[in-house]
Amino acid sequence: MSSRTTRRDFIKDTALAVGFIGLQAYMAGCSKSPSIGYGPLLEDPNGLLRLPKGFSYKTFSKTGERMDDGLFVPGAHDGMAAFPLDADRVILVRNHEMGPGDPERGPFKGDPGLLKQYREKHYDAAKDTGNSSGGTSTLIYNVKTQTLEQHSLSLLGTMRNCSGGPTPWGSWITCEETNILAGGDFEKDHGYCFEVPASEQMGLALPVPIKGMGRFNHEAVAVDPKSGIVYLTEDRGDGLIYRYIPNEPGKLINGGKLQALAVLDQPSRDTRNWPKEQQPEFPIGTPVSTTWIDMVDVEAPKDDLRHRGFITGAARFARGEGMFYGNGSIYFACTNGGPQEFGQIFKYTPSQHEGTDLEANAPGQLELFVESHDSQLMQACDNLTVAPWGDVVIVEDDNESSAIVGITAKGELYHIGHVAIKSELAGACFSPDGSTLFVNIQKRPGQTLAITGPWNRKIPS
Repeated sequence: MSSRTTRRDFIKDTALAVGFIGLQAYMAGCSKSPSIGYGPLLEDPNGLLRLPKGFSYKTFSKTGERMDDGLFVPGAHDGMAAFPLDADRVILVRNHEMGPGDPERGPFKGDPGLLKQYREKHYDAAKDTGNSSGGTSTLIYNVKTQTLEQHSLSLLGTMRNCSGGPTPWGSWITCEETNILAGGDFEKDHGYCFEVPASEQMGLALPVPIKGMGRFNHEAVAVDPKSGIVYLTEDRGDGLIYRYIPNEPGKLINGGKLQALAVLDQPSRDTRNWPKEQQPEFPIGTPVSTTWIDMVDVEAPKDDLRHRGFITGAARFARGEGMFYGNGSIYFACTNGGPQEFGQIFKYTPSQHEGTDLEANAPGQLELFVESHDSQLMQACDNLTVAPWGDVVIVEDDNESSAIVGITAKGELYHIGHVAIKSELAGACFSPDGSTLFVNIQKRPGQTLAITGPWNRKIPS
């Protein structure tokens, strides 16, 4: 059952107990095997998202809809986070992975007059072509009534805003997954991170790149609330994992030190477990000690930061994508890691002295938490979050049969949902009260979903 069509049928018709090397994994709905999760996925009469019994979803803020600021919902909904507003309402800050050349799906719908009105508020106005139409939007959603109360644009003029991450001080770090330099239509370099306040007040954030966090194919970030250190993934097949130690915690724009993750006493370690690389297997479930390598010339005009880091000893990863802090650790997804390139989930547990001179005495620990050896369970893992009950929840990006997958502390997998159309899923995040899981469907039209149900009734592992 290697084809994606077969996988779609597999998820629809059955759920069998299967294995991972070194880990036992089950998918929800096993009829004759121990099961976890919420049970089998049911048909959706709307043909959009299959969910277990007792669960339902609402869709809102679709591409092209008029927003409360008079602009239009951009396309390519991607990474997202939820922040508390009051007892009933949350603030969602949502990315739009808009690349160059598609202004019709941008916030101005290709209207040159409207675009020029906002020229000074762009990071890069791209000579008024509309070719730099990525950014973020901010939504107010009422989880009690399950209704959208407000949505508006909150960052303008960036490009390919793929993922990012929330900060403990109430903002969203949005990341550009590109390395385009100024030239042609583009007035500024791209490939940076930007900070967007999570605010109910409509308005555009000041578009200032956090240059100290490097210029590369950014994907996601996670912030350790204890240290204020920011961790970053790089969406490249030979990418690195980075950390940014700010000069002032909570004030990322004021500069800091960028470093790359390395395995202690194993310089230039390849973690991808690709057979063609002919390197020793990176073990599953076996934590290894780490160290960090200082990076220089972090704006990397030649897009060579990862190459320079690897040469100096940094570990190599297979397309680092989603990243999230939870359970005292940093979890991150590598989309096509593993022998069959179905994906890996890593866990990094920071040192009790993270980022200080004492770190060498008790280094951080890196663990390959899950490696998929069966595409029926997990493939193309992308954005991820940690659920209120401690499980990791990932969404897939295979554009054919993407699923929402839960992973227990034991490394057992179960399916929470399955999109019935050909689209990437993105932006998984829970409301602060744990009642609602928000996800984005990226393909046309882009839209956000709020999933509710008996989350507290998960079958224990």
